[in-house]
Amino acid sequence: MAEAALQEKNLGNEAYKRKDFPTAHRHYDKAIELDPNNITYYSNKAAVFFEETKYEDCIKTCEKAVEVGREQRADYSLIAKAMARIANSYVKLENYKDALHWYEKSLSEHRDPEVVKKYKQLEKEFKERERLSYINPEISEQEKTLGNESFKKGDYPNAMKHYNEAIKRNPDNAVLYSNRAACYTKLMEFQRAIDDCDTSIKKDPKFIKAYIRKGAALQAIREFTRAQRAYEEALAIDSNNQEARDGLMLCMSSNDENPEKARERALQDPEVQEILRDPSMRVMLEQMSQDPGAVREHLQNPEILRKLMKLRDAGIVQMR
Repeated sequence: MAEAALQEKNLGNEAYKRKDFPTAHRHYDKAIELDPNNITYYSNKAAVFFEETKYEDCIKTCEKAVEVGREQRADYSLIAKAMARIANSYVKLENYKDALHWYEKSLSEHRDPEVVKKYKQLEKEFKERERLSYINPEISEQEKTLGNESFKKGDYPNAMKHYNEAIKRNPDNAVLYSNRAACYTKLMEFQRAIDDCDTSIKKDPKFIKAYIRKGAALQAIREFTRAQRAYEEALAIDSNNQEARDGLMLCMSSNDENPEKARERALQDPEVQEILRDPSMRVMLEQMSQDPGAVREHLQNPEILRKLMKLRDAGIVQMR
């Protein structure tokens, strides 16, 4: 029986390779009839259904393969293979949640590198789909309004809750990060406020309020040199902004930090350390020290500009 079943399976494989799927089915069915306890015959039949885009039939046949495999204590890799094919079918059916579930089950049986790759890619895509499906600017605006109302009442934790939701609903809105930064400042979480201001500025480099709030947060932790630069950047956008002017004047009058100490503190920043370790940046800084005009060429590269701005803010280099 087993030998006859194997012959039928081989005939089915040949038909499968020729894409003669009806014939392949007939031979695999015969193999199953002769030896109903062999997981491979069910798996092979499922593969035919997959090629025929009959994904529901493929899933059912794979589930039967897993059941038979468990009963017969088949090799874990064979059970994992059937489970992975179920996952592949769910991907084709655009049922990504179930696909992830079956990839996980497959990997719990046998860690096939190809399945790991598919699982990680699908997980990444699934999270991104969920994130994008959650975006809703209209709801975001409603949450921002609720956040503003709570902020005015001095209920900063509740305002934070609404701003968090607003950002999830519209993550590209620069204003929302600036609003949340104001909350963080009230809650004395100044570094988070600075980080949110930086995000706001990246989203909209012309949004002046983010620079002013960054300056205020930096003032609060007595980083007057950096705060001063934030206000200067605000004034570069609007030279008549009174809030930025007042902040700048206050920084200049309050800045009692020794320049050398400020530089030493800046050198402890991991990002500054990483930039200074970069051989290409070291060559560039040496070139700039010998020829100040060389900076213009480097400023054309956005990434180099970002690094130079970081070094400037840290007081490592001077730029005009």
